[in-house]
Amino acid sequence: MTVIDPDAQAAWVPEADPLDPDGTDDMPLSTRLSIADTLTLGNAICGFMAVYFTTTGVLIPHLTGNEDGGMARHSAATAVMLMLLASVFDLFDGLVARKLRASAMGAELDNLSDLISFGLAPAYFVVVWGMVADDAMQRVSAVAAIVVLLAVVLRLARFSCVPMRDGIFQGMPSPFGALTVVSIVLLELPFVPTLLAIVGVAWLMVSRVEYPKPRGRLAVAMLSWIVLSMGLLAAWAFEAPGGELLLQTGCALQVVLGAVIPLFATARRVNTFRDNRREARAAQLP
Repeated sequence: MTVIDPDAQAAWVPEADPLDPDGTDDMPLSTRLSIADTLTLGNAICGFMAVYFTTTGVLIPHLTGNEDGGMARHSAATAVMLMLLASVFDLFDGLVARKLRASAMGAELDNLSDLISFGLAPAYFVVVWGMVADDAMQRVSAVAAIVVLLAVVLRLARFSCVPMRDGIFQGMPSPFGALTVVSIVLLELPFVPTLLAIVGVAWLMVSRVEYPKPRGRLAVAMLSWIVLSMGLLAAWAFEAPGGELLLQTGCALQVVLGAVIPLFATARRVNTFRDNRREARAAQLP
């Protein structure tokens, strides 16, 4: 039995502030959302809306038999544009975080948003392609989509745990990988080459191939390419003269870049290794 001394004073408890009943004003500054975090959340919203437009404008009309080529084209173009916009948010949130205050949640929010926009959204795009394309195999396409999703998950986890040299990514960056996967689907190649190319991109994302971080002129070039890609998608969606050819050309260039960059990176690494060996041998000579 517990005996309470009536003369003992109870511990003092501060009164709640009527203007701040939840105590949010006492939240540490490092856990409040910053401007960079707001851009990161915009990235996540774009990824979710890409899934939404892929479902409502492409998948549901196909399942219900209310297919309208124009509506499906507009929705597919909108979904890809949203992924492109997500990559713009992903590009600028890092730049803003380096210039302004970054919260302690920034890195976690960035990984979670990237998983939605560059993992779930392109993987879902592949699944829907496997359901609506004439020559696609639905179950095999679903396996390819799972491979893409897992590649992004592993890549983001490794990025958080493994320290990298400044200015270098190890493995194809997830935004670049997502846009390459979508470009492969939009090229409308035969099923087997499309499947192999998608799996190849997934492998590059978890590989040890080094990619430069988009800074300075490279960031400007990347932003220009995204804007150009949006223009090509708009021309295709509204059936502008030559819009189909322009989109196919843009998608082909994206895939070529995805294949060429690893070759240049590997050749550069081999040349660096050879130069180091030559210097080491020259240093050993009397």
